[in-house]
Amino acid sequence: MQELHDAPLAPLTTFRLGGPATRLVTATTDDEVIAAVREADAAGTPLLVIGGGSNLVIGDKGFDGTALRIATTGFHLDGTSLELAAGEVWTDAVTRTVEAGLAGIECLAGIPGSAGATPIQNVGAYGQEVSSVITEVVAYDRRAGETVTIPAAECDFSYRHSRFKQHPDRFVVLRVRFTLEDADGLSAPIKYPETARTLGVEAGDRVPAAVARETVLKLRAGKGMVLDPEDHDTWSAGSFFTNPILTGEEYAAFLARAQERLGADVTPPAFPAGDGMTKTSAAWLIDKAGFTKGYGAGPARISTKHTLALTNRGEATTEDLLALAREVVDGVREAFGVTLVNEPVTVGVAL
Repeated sequence: MQELHDAPLAPLTTFRLGGPATRLVTATTDDEVIAAVREADAAGTPLLVIGGGSNLVIGDKGFDGTALRIATTGFHLDGTSLELAAGEVWTDAVTRTVEAGLAGIECLAGIPGSAGATPIQNVGAYGQEVSSVITEVVAYDRRAGETVTIPAAECDFSYRHSRFKQHPDRFVVLRVRFTLEDADGLSAPIKYPETARTLGVEAGDRVPAAVARETVLKLRAGKGMVLDPEDHDTWSAGSFFTNPILTGEEYAAFLARAQERLGADVTPPAFPAGDGMTKTSAAWLIDKAGFTKGYGAGPARISTKHTLALTNRGEATTEDLLALAREVVDGVREAFGVTLVNEPVTVGVAL
């Protein structure tokens, strides 16, 4: 277990932003993770758990406490059952399952970060979510002081949310277990319209899983959503805001505002979200509120490839990023009466 003091955290995040941690511990086994957590809890020291750093916004002052970087490894595939250590690189794990001819996470290719973060955020993209294939999550329960195995049914998964996100200071994910599908090398049914169009198939069709993976990687790269150190459009956390889910009353008010602003024939994106709720597009809201690709004059700007990504152009501070995020939130609220919610976790700062 490696330990550093006054350690920079910016290099551990995809934003490349944030000040140092008082102490940084890198754990390579589950026992080391648990030991570091127990030590911090026993001393009453604030604890920040870091995986791939792709969903973190750390304040410029850094973190006054112990930052625990989980660097555990373990990829175990038995038939269609997969177990990943929390520190496994997610996109590499996706590649290996596709190479094994299995379906279920092929459309989650290219998502940066670690496997342990996927159940926390209920990671999803292009018509797939990890909640549909996760069977169990093994975690250290800081409240109980023991390792627990939590069935998927008890993880309280919903859109970009889970029991682990609901109680961020309670569970530290150690391992994630999945059940994938053996469809003779084919993908799961294609659900996302953009993916289906690009593939030239109908929604519900299957294609070779490798083809689905490559198609998603190309779509993501075109939006600056595949990490590239030379491309500042990828110095981001991917989608910075979640897609708003509105009640029937809220959606009616939003539709009226949109038509008043943009014309009576305008129909914003709308997708059923259950229980009379409607999900709309954060990217559409941002764009139609006037925050187009490349918006911004400072070192933090909207991506030139996708309006949903806020980026560090190389010299930004966290405060630069937050100022842009607040400007977007205020502008969308003023234009459409909808309040955007940030997807990345903020540390020492808030919108």
